[in-house]
Amino acid sequence: MSDVETCDVLVIGGGPAGSTAAALLASKGLDVVMVEKEAHPRFHIGESLLPKNLEIIDRLGLSEQVAAMGVFKPGAEFVDDDTGESVAFSFALSLGGGKKHAYQVRRSEFDAMLFTEAERRGARTLQRTRVTALEFDGGDGRARVTASTEDGGEKHFAPRFVLDASGRDTFLAAKLGRKESNKLNNTAAVYAHFRGVTPRDDEHEGYITVHLVDNGWFWTIPLPDGVMSVGFVGTQAAFKARHGTMEAFFDARLAASPTIRARMHRAERISDVVGTGNYSYRVSDSTGPNYLMIGDAFAFIDPVFSSGVLFAMTGGEMGANVAARWLENPAAGLAMARKSERSLLRGMNRISWLIYRINEPVLRAMFMAPRNTFRMRDGLIAMLAGNLEGDRNTRLPVLAFKATYYVMLALHRLAPKAVGQALRSPAPAE
Repeated sequence: MSDVETCDVLVIGGGPAGSTAAALLASKGLDVVMVEKEAHPRFHIGESLLPKNLEIIDRLGLSEQVAAMGVFKPGAEFVDDDTGESVAFSFALSLGGGKKHAYQVRRSEFDAMLFTEAERRGARTLQRTRVTALEFDGGDGRARVTASTEDGGEKHFAPRFVLDASGRDTFLAAKLGRKESNKLNNTAAVYAHFRGVTPRDDEHEGYITVHLVDNGWFWTIPLPDGVMSVGFVGTQAAFKARHGTMEAFFDARLAASPTIRARMHRAERISDVVGTGNYSYRVSDSTGPNYLMIGDAFAFIDPVFSSGVLFAMTGGEMGANVAARWLENPAAGLAMARKSERSLLRGMNRISWLIYRINEPVLRAMFMAPRNTFRMRDGLIAMLAGNLEGDRNTRLPVLAFKATYYVMLALHRLAPKAVGQALRSPAPAE
């Protein structure tokens, strides 16, 4: 086909994973094409970054831009909807080195910045262009990719390597039948942007606040210009009670939470209400002879601990290294891809342990009255800051936290009232 464009790497999707990968690959002098189905800027959720994100942003040379566009985020706060009590986890207490803060950003601006950076570094980019077909048996070591343009036309590409960063579309996983819903965490979400939401006081200014409510939790994320992102992530039980539109359901959930309702009495919604189902999933096998799935195209987990953009950009970095290595030595590239997949899964499994239990009374009580014996609290904060790989500084504290949880869970089943009172009692001064 005479109109086929060749390239070294084709990236499907121009979100944080795809743009990070494309920018880094273009910096290596490789011929990169990035195809994005929408046009930047576009609305997206996942606005709360983690300190570990900033290390990747530093390596991309974008720290000043992110600081200018974001709201300074010193930590995360949890609120018990039943009692109104709150507990703040400051990133300053995190074990180990690294950044001690993050930012809350409008994803429309943040994603557009990353996309533009990939262009600036030399990646060829197309927007409003959707990949519709992909075959790997081109006969010349190249894949064959077909994409449809906004005007109804088609484009054809022959890349040597494909990075699937198609997000929740999971283009390749769907094509290959590898997407698996996470039955351990079958949740859904509904969210919108508001003005006039009562902010937290000066001590907790800039914090993301997680309101722990019946059958789920709310996030409130302060964004620039007085905007607040508010969303509800609920269990199957929560959404089974839904009657009417998603907007009506969201309004009802907002009204049913006393701690959220207290902050929303002057709020004005300034965006559509958006709903997302089947929130958590992962791909059974993310790589093959000349492709790799990264970001949400590989896996997505519940956003309660704000890890989505971190996993996406981490996957983007890993994907760039894998693609570059594969182009030099396919066998070595495939081995690196397998290693990268295992690394990401370890990180996801570490944070998933908390996610699977966030609606359980024992874990919620431990969050609301954190103890720092064996530095459990500080190890937990390291995880909340994005230290998901674990190291010798955090291994024992996290293990101690998990062991305490299992002991308290067993005791709670035997004597729920007594253990409940003990868990709710304030932690001793450290």
